Amino acid sequence: MRLFLNKAFLVLSTLTAILGLLFLGWIIVTLVSKGMESLTPYIFTHDLVDNGIRNLIWGQIVLAGLATVFGIPIGVLAGVYLQEYGNHTKYADFIRDLSDVMMSAPSIVIGTFIYAIMVIPMGHTNGWAGIAALFVMMLPIVVRTTDDMLSLVPTELREAGMAIGASKYHVIMHIVIRAAKVGIMTGLILAFARIMGETAPLLYTSGSTIYMETDLSQTYPAMTVSIYNLATMPDEKLVSLAWAAALVLTLMVLGLNLLGRYIIKEKR
Repeated sequence: MRLFLNKAFLVLSTLTAILGLLFLGWIIVTLVSKGMESLTPYIFTHDLVDNGIRNLIWGQIVLAGLATVFGIPIGVLAGVYLQEYGNHTKYADFIRDLSDVMMSAPSIVIGTFIYAIMVIPMGHTNGWAGIAALFVMMLPIVVRTTDDMLSLVPTELREAGMAIGASKYHVIMHIVIRAAKVGIMTGLILAFARIMGETAPLLYTSGSTIYMETDLSQTYPAMTVSIYNLATMPDEKLVSLAWAAALVLTLMVLGLNLLGRYIIKEKR
């Protein structure tokens, strides 16, 4: 009976995996076939006002990049504190629970919250609000990942560092974090990949514009928001441009993931 159940679950899991891969392949094939129609060098050298996506690529990279610049140091330091300094306190447990709640919060809710505290006072959408929304989404992922990866480091390594006279700071920096760096790096890549493709929080915060913009206090171009807007247009050329932008965004996220995995492999 146990062998039968084992084989049954093996067949079922294999079939579901194949089904998932088929849907994924269907999405990728559709995206490539439709996106390649408008994927020309022209769209990379012109802004959306001229039927290009140069300003959209710029805006998406700036928004996600600055959110990452702010989110990674704060998130990693918070994760280190939870695991190394406040591991058995009620305060640390409260932060962990809060982080879990934030990770499961719908992105549209985060966008609405940032809209209320940053967009309404300024009177219009702006780049800083978009960065804040992506930062709020990224922070709990980084905190939780760092906390979990550090918890997997054996206590014996910490004790060995203390035994040779190293301070707690040096043990954390040179032993604990080094031992967990692969897992932490993986979490950072996944967190960045998530915010890179987010649309809902940017609808209310950064908005999007058809022009190139460098002032973060103004409405800022966002590729994901523009893809949503272009896909609903009655003009077939604009819809085709949305497919091309979606393909470019997918390739950007895929490239970042592959680069991160390569770096992790080299570090190992």
